[in-house]
Amino acid sequence: MTDPCRVLLVCGSLRSKSTNAAVLRTAQRVAPQRVAATVYEGLGTLPHFNPDDDVEPLPPAVAKLRAAIRRADALCFSTPEYAGALPGAFKNLLDWTIGDDQRGSIYEKPVAWINTSPRGAAEAHRSLRIVLGYAHARVVDSACAAIPVRTADIGDDGLITDPTIRVAIANVLAQLAETAAG
Repeated sequence: MTDPCRVLLVCGSLRSKSTNAAVLRTAQRVAPQRVAATVYEGLGTLPHFNPDDDVEPLPPAVAKLRAAIRRADALCFSTPEYAGALPGAFKNLLDWTIGDDQRGSIYEKPVAWINTSPRGAAEAHRSLRIVLGYAHARVVDSACAAIPVRTADIGDDGLITDPTIRVAIANVLAQLAETAAG
């Protein structure tokens, strides 16, 4: 038996009832057997990116972010679009990943995203692809998915209830894990 693929789930929204957060919480629950999915919870704790602070010792929240990325075999993002671009807090998180030159960093790591917007959020995901290119992450196109989610699809427990959406989320993780195992 091989070790499971460790996927770090990263939400680009700080909103507590975000459909993006619901997708990732659900992903953690519906992950295929060979996938160990973990939700990153530190977006709101990261300091503003400043290259002068990208030195040892790193700010504690940044050190935790980078350690979580290094432990992961792959990353799965879900982010909204704000004002036609990536939300500022999420872009800040991505900025902190670029300077990590340690083994296991985002460099060449398989990444994918789930777009939950019924309107598409095309500019945010176009921007995400560009930023991930600067980070030298490996975008797994076959695992990137548009899975529209409405607030009505989310139960009182914060998880998505629609079985079709749950299967689509599990398929994203399966594709990402297959590529990471590659």
